Amino acid sequence: MADADFVIVGSGLAALSFGALMANAGRRVVILEAHEKAGGYGHTFEAGEYRFNAQLHYVWNVGPDRTVGRFLARLGLTDSVPFVQLDANGYDHMRIPGFALDVPYGFPELARRLVALFPAHATALTDFVEEVRRTDEELESIPSSLAQLPLVIRGRGYRRIIRYRNATLQDVFDRYHLPPEAQALIALQWPDFLLPPGQLSFFIWLKLFCGYARGAYYPKRHFHDVIDALVRVIEKGGGQVRLCRKVTSFLREGRRIRGVRVEQVDTSGIGQGVFEDVMGQEVVCNMDPRQAAEMIGFDHFAPSVRKRLQYEYSPSSFVAYCAVKDLDLRQHGFGAWNVFHADGPDLNGMFEAMHERGDYSRISFAMSTPNLISDQPGDAPPGHQLLELLTVASHARFLESKLDAPRVYTQQKKHIFERMLDVIERDYVPDIRKHLVFHMTGSPTTSERYVRAPAGNSYGATMTPARIWPGRLDHRTSLDGFHFCNASSGFAGFAGTIFTGCRLYEHLSGDRVMR
Repeated sequence: MADADFVIVGSGLAALSFGALMANAGRRVVILEAHEKAGGYGHTFEAGEYRFNAQLHYVWNVGPDRTVGRFLARLGLTDSVPFVQLDANGYDHMRIPGFALDVPYGFPELARRLVALFPAHATALTDFVEEVRRTDEELESIPSSLAQLPLVIRGRGYRRIIRYRNATLQDVFDRYHLPPEAQALIALQWPDFLLPPGQLSFFIWLKLFCGYARGAYYPKRHFHDVIDALVRVIEKGGGQVRLCRKVTSFLREGRRIRGVRVEQVDTSGIGQGVFEDVMGQEVVCNMDPRQAAEMIGFDHFAPSVRKRLQYEYSPSSFVAYCAVKDLDLRQHGFGAWNVFHADGPDLNGMFEAMHERGDYSRISFAMSTPNLISDQPGDAPPGHQLLELLTVASHARFLESKLDAPRVYTQQKKHIFERMLDVIERDYVPDIRKHLVFHMTGSPTTSERYVRAPAGNSYGATMTPARIWPGRLDHRTSLDGFHFCNASSGFAGFAGTIFTGCRLYEHLSGDRVMR
């Protein structure tokens, strides 16, 4: 078989985005995926009568002049992969005891709602929202290349970027002396990052928060529609997406990576003893960069790359995939939006208790109802509604119990799930357990197994200020013909990983997709 133009290791959204653009441009692409489904965290799995996306709940930057919109337009998918918007009056419903905030599109209405909740802090809240808006304008105006950022922030007109380059979200809250309850309502999207305000980069929070303020979206035919469409583009262009192919080694000739050796595995990941060498003019690594570097040998990488490879993984998640029957969740505060709950305003303290000590007595978590956002059939039978729940969990804690005490592992999962149900019955749906006809829970070790995320991480490298610009890893590996392309070497999330794939495509092809 002739060498492919691009051999791509892994089929996450960054890889599929890059592969689809290259295949659409006439290049021969081969994607190798160890799992039985393409998509990474974007994949959809079947469970009985139901289909659930592994982790995605909503996306941003889908408008015609934004990242996802431009990407889909380039591939001719704008009409064939439609999106719907979440409720403009409140795409995220934030709830803590005694306070409720429905986050709307646009900054003026957000400021008005915050001031109505906390009139004694009107000036501070108005100034904070305005500072967010202006900082977003500065970030939007800079080049998107990470390599150019150090030069840009030293120029005129970027004083907020300079001021907040090392700031957490908590630092900015403190600067404006916002009341704790207002802080909690504003930061209650923390499950979108799996970091509390005291650790989360202000820039990362701002990009996502402001992105959603311009429009929060969901695929009309659910997330599998997006993944399937990208696979079709690749195959239509003569490329391949080969599943159940686990990379066992990278094939190196001097300073150049020439290809990979793969083993066929079954759907449970067990090797079948059948190996194959897949060669390419270029190799693109969508698997975890640090794991790939370990397979190749760190000593083959430049010192600057080795330094950037020493990132800390993002925390992992606990997810509950549920279905209810003979119950309309719309009558209990659910709909075309997500609901974020916390048992109090101290998000930093709750996060530390849950993640570090496994203490969920005071819990914070997200709730999503995908088939209330889109009315397209397919993920649940008539009369059934899906409910997905997500919070943070410690990979180390779950791994230890899974290996040493499987019964404890099962009890840990049950404890978190029951705690979530307790809160839902107390504050949202009094009798939800009576209508619960299906549930499946996923722990950090589940993510590690099915998505091959080291330590079960949800977003690659953690999104603290120290790991955001300009010291973050990018596509450059210092090896010839070898390129990183995943959340740890770019940006996380649906829009972030698509952006990462587009940027690598632009770098290697010279063809512009983004601005």
